[in-house]
Amino acid sequence: MITIALDPDDTAALYQQIANRVRAAVVAGTLAPGTRLPSSRALSAQLGVARGTVDAAYAVLSGEGAVEIRGASGTIVSRQVGARPEAPVQSSMFLAPKKATPAPAPLPFRMGLPALDAFPRKLWSGLSVRAARAMQPNDLNYPDPAGYVPLRQAIAAYLRVSRGFACRPEQVLITAGFQGALALVRHALLRHGDAVWVEDPGYAQARQALEAGGVKLVPVRVDRDGLRVSAGMTAAPRARLALVTPTHQCPLGVSLSLPRRLALLAWAADADAWVLEDDYDSEFRYTGHPLPALKSLDRGDRVLFAGSFSKVLHPALRLGYLVVPEELSDAFQRASRLLTAGQPLLGQHIVASLMEQGHFARHLRRMRGLYADRRKALAASLADVLGDKVAIELEAGGMHLLTRFPGAANDGVLVRRAAKAGLAPTALSGLTMAHDCGQGLLLNFANLPVEATQDAVGRLASAIA
Repeated sequence: MITIALDPDDTAALYQQIANRVRAAVVAGTLAPGTRLPSSRALSAQLGVARGTVDAAYAVLSGEGAVEIRGASGTIVSRQVGARPEAPVQSSMFLAPKKATPAPAPLPFRMGLPALDAFPRKLWSGLSVRAARAMQPNDLNYPDPAGYVPLRQAIAAYLRVSRGFACRPEQVLITAGFQGALALVRHALLRHGDAVWVEDPGYAQARQALEAGGVKLVPVRVDRDGLRVSAGMTAAPRARLALVTPTHQCPLGVSLSLPRRLALLAWAADADAWVLEDDYDSEFRYTGHPLPALKSLDRGDRVLFAGSFSKVLHPALRLGYLVVPEELSDAFQRASRLLTAGQPLLGQHIVASLMEQGHFARHLRRMRGLYADRRKALAASLADVLGDKVAIELEAGGMHLLTRFPGAANDGVLVRRAAKAGLAPTALSGLTMAHDCGQGLLLNFANLPVEATQDAVGRLASAIA
């Protein structure tokens, strides 16, 4: 038997009140599926309302599927009503806002991160405000897929001075980081089954992106002089593309020697192939003179040059650039229109201002000094804590150290142990395809403050012991 109390002060009609009370009892489980409800005559007498009012309420509930009206057999709670439904979620506008959970701090030694703690946030904020205020109605239109023209002009001027080669702004395309540049290259130049030389060991995400396009990867060994060009020519002399990191090889840190640079360019010209130069952290060199880009030696115009602001500014920006030979400009413009509607204009505007006003060059000089100090501190701390248990391969540039632990466990095991200690080194062996380059850990120092180095190294030593 159901007990229903009507509220005379309720503004809802009587039949609606009856339907609401029955529905609530069904939802709460008080009225189980198959339960027989009072007849409309009995319930109307109980409530002191017209029989038609109860009939109207039952009709509403029947339309919702909450009850089944069976004529002379009476009205029952629908057997289709299963488990009790959850209470409806309240609209967020009526709830107290939840406290936002801050993003976790990056773990020490994680690869690919610049000094986020030293990023000039105040300067960036000021440029952001000015860029937003300067935007005109036309700036709210779809952006140019090739990129914001002043930024492309600033990049062309920067490359002429810093990397030693000239290009026109029309040859520069703004991309979503290096992966965006690689997507353009894959779309514009490569077809399913094309052979591509890749450094072994090398950048795993680049390999994965190429594999997703259906190309045939040809792993080419890397030694102290960089990519073994002769080995690539033996394995795949008619490859379509070679992906290289000539200034600071990822992950070994070596530089491609001049004889091999010339051999690579000669092969590309003879084979009608292309070379994609990933110049991912060439700005950070601590000994000797900065090395010119491979592109600066490219007399046959076979090199595509890719750079990124992820390492020199911050990765959340998701901006990079690709410089293509003039004969490929049209093809890459078409690929840009097909693959992307363009990168967000505000970020491009800010970076252009940063470069035009000289802030970018000053930031790089400051980071070179800071990274040199952090590199030195990490190397010294490793030697102090681990002694002869660690061998440190100090190369001339970059943002990480390659460390080897003679006699220690597999580097994949060491990474798992370090992860339990709240650290994020990278295993060297996981970056190889076909050629064994030994065991080792890659330790990023760029985002590790000097004052935090001793603690991080102590935790690493305890973890791998």
